[in-house]
Amino acid sequence: MTQTAKNNSALLKRLFRYAKPYQLILFTSAILAVVLAPLNALTPYLTHIMVDEYIMKSDLDGLKYISLLYLLILLLTTVLRYFFVIMTNRLGQYVIHDLRNDVFRHLLSMRMSYFDKTPVGTNTTRTVSDLESVNVVFSEGLITIIADIIGLLTLLGVMFYTSIKLTLISLISMPLLILASYIFKESVKKSFQRVRNEVARMNGFLQESLSGMRIIQLFSSEKMINKKFKEINTTYTQANIDGIFYYAVFFPVVEIISAASLGFMVWWGAQGVLDQTVTIGQLVAFPMFLTRLFQPIRMLADKFNSLQMGLIASNRIFDTLDHSENDLNVGTIAPNSIKGDIQFENIMFGYQAQVPVLKSINFEVKAGTSLAIVGNTGSGKTTIINLLNRLYEFDSGNIYIDGVSIKDYDLHFLRRKMGLVLQDVFLFYGSLKDNISLFDPEISLDSIIEASITIGAHEFIEALPGGYDYQVAERGANLSLGQRQLISFVRALVFNPDILILDEATSSVDSYTESIIQHAIKRLITKRTSIIIAHRLSTIKHADQIISLQNGKIVEKGTHEELLTQTDGLYSRLIHTHFTNN
Repeated sequence: MTQTAKNNSALLKRLFRYAKPYQLILFTSAILAVVLAPLNALTPYLTHIMVDEYIMKSDLDGLKYISLLYLLILLLTTVLRYFFVIMTNRLGQYVIHDLRNDVFRHLLSMRMSYFDKTPVGTNTTRTVSDLESVNVVFSEGLITIIADIIGLLTLLGVMFYTSIKLTLISLISMPLLILASYIFKESVKKSFQRVRNEVARMNGFLQESLSGMRIIQLFSSEKMINKKFKEINTTYTQANIDGIFYYAVFFPVVEIISAASLGFMVWWGAQGVLDQTVTIGQLVAFPMFLTRLFQPIRMLADKFNSLQMGLIASNRIFDTLDHSENDLNVGTIAPNSIKGDIQFENIMFGYQAQVPVLKSINFEVKAGTSLAIVGNTGSGKTTIINLLNRLYEFDSGNIYIDGVSIKDYDLHFLRRKMGLVLQDVFLFYGSLKDNISLFDPEISLDSIIEASITIGAHEFIEALPGGYDYQVAERGANLSLGQRQLISFVRALVFNPDILILDEATSSVDSYTESIIQHAIKRLITKRTSIIIAHRLSTIKHADQIISLQNGKIVEKGTHEELLTQTDGLYSRLIHTHFTNN
């Protein structure tokens, strides 16, 4: 067995594990495949009997009975084939339903570093298009191929039983058909691989273009982006056209081969009738035999391709499922609450190997106090937050909360105890209420309203059509920057975190809106351990402790007043050159 065959066998075994909960449907489909095999060969054979035993002998009474039997077999075949198609397609849909859930669940557990390296379009293709291709493994793939093969073997047996000579003459062109089918199968396989690659590429580019439409239009880049899309679309179209070409060549070739077989059979059969070695019934029945023989053979090549396509798609999906870059949630500690003591001990980290972003970071935040982090762009401010949330894993050192390493906490517990407000607020398409609660059924509307009143967002939310049921557009496009920022504060508060993190949280807020939330921020940080990254002086000057970052290192620590005394220090320079003094 070749390596490819071994891989395909392993893929099929893994796929059919997903069919295990639906064994009844699987076994019923297999039984129907076995039952349909002889029925497919029975009607041509009955035609042979009708002609030779009843029509040629003028037995009209017997002809009525065998005609009725013929009709009953046709009806039974139709009904059984209907159920066979329903069963196999339903099995495929059930399998891809479960597999899609597994893929999405797995994507939710992946580290941010995976998404940094993997285009969104690739994951979209894996979760949607590739999974639809897996469906054909069941609806048009292995089960139907086995059913067709059983049907062909039964048909050949009946053909040989009916007339050995006519069967042999009919099979003269079979080697040509097998060769054509093999060439077609291999060509379409390569074409399909190209198509899948181009689909992923197109999905990725389309996703990025639609998400970045504001930037595209602001910089008048529509023509350049459209040109790039046309290039990708042309490549994708050509891959599909190549596949169509192979189909356009293969099916006429099969028709020519089957017509040649039929011609040989009629020529030989007619001579046989004349010398009485072939009966009229056999000559009438064999065109029907050949139709049932060549049609499945012609479709088998296409079904093998469908199976191969499904296996290629499933291989991509299982590669995603087997990707080990998932969150390492090995911690088990999950107390009812945490005090919020935070300690960074000699932390080293880089997004890429040998490119450190944080270098020997050491600081401590006592429970209930606030820490402000300042520094130029790229100094590592947001990276500290990413490590605290375990979106990324530090290379060395350790981070403690209440004296316990963050790796020892249950990951979901740890993140639920932290409230995060980012500069770039992401809102989902749906109701405002769902965007705040993130679909958590334990968060009531009353608690959402209470948090909104505390933050100062209740008034503007009530003024929206539908209030808390207001339908937010994708990414919150129908809300202002300030409104989105206020909603993010409500979202953070409603989860009642023990640690509050503000990452440039007021950078998109105008002075009036900031005045609304400043009081709420002060109330929040007096009760919680708080880490603040901001460019507004009013946001950070009241922090209990301030650290200045430069090139991934802490260069200063102290209060606002203490750091201002260092006139040549980084903080003092930032105050006079970067921070908005309001």
